[in-house]
Amino acid sequence: MFAVLKTGGKQYKVQAGDTLRIEKLAAKAGDKVQFNEVMMIGGDTPTVGAPLVADAGVQAEVIDHIKGVKTINFVKRRRKHSSKRTKGHRQQLTLVRITDILASGADKSGVMAAVGGAGYTAVFADGQNAKLKTAQAEKARKADAGEAAPAKAPKKEKAAKAEAAAGADDLKQLSGVGPALEKKLHEAGVTTFAQIAAWTEADVADIDEKLSFKGRIEREGWIEQAKDMTKG
Repeated sequence: MFAVLKTGGKQYKVQAGDTLRIEKLAAKAGDKVQFNEVMMIGGDTPTVGAPLVADAGVQAEVIDHIKGVKTINFVKRRRKHSSKRTKGHRQQLTLVRITDILASGADKSGVMAAVGGAGYTAVFADGQNAKLKTAQAEKARKADAGEAAPAKAPKKEKAAKAEAAAGADDLKQLSGVGPALEKKLHEAGVTTFAQIAAWTEADVADIDEKLSFKGRIEREGWIEQAKDMTKG
């Protein structure tokens, strides 16, 4: 009996007793692993998967982790002042010995599945998908049960801006104040002419420091203008 299995993106035709060099597995030397991606079982009654043979598996024993033959990657760049680069690489491999081929019963064998780096990624991705599906199912359950979604509390900043806008004066009437400067004044808590008219020398110094336009308040005469606006 033989089998065609898939691991590390490659396919191998194996029999019991064969020794294979495959892409590195997440297992230690001496561990027993099982390849569950079996594409064909051959023998007296061949079985071809579509694409995999259900409940079939190939069991093997991990002999050792080795490195493949060193490959040289040589790159020469034309018209780049004779630039070139030589780089070597040795692929990480696992040496396994095939011990048994299971035409059925692989799902209940209890042997650790043979997985590598890509296998861990797939498990992680499945876990993320499971969490997403659980969240979606919970949302659908609440919708069916008629449970209202919790209302979002209004942000304090937006509420404060709306309140300020409701009772604020048009500070752009002051000399030299445009939309940008008016916004800065609002952020500093100044929204009305009455506030400006009541400024003391300490308040002026504080606003100068906050808005970085030292001396402008006196030059433009904001306090006098605000007093006139208040009287008007």
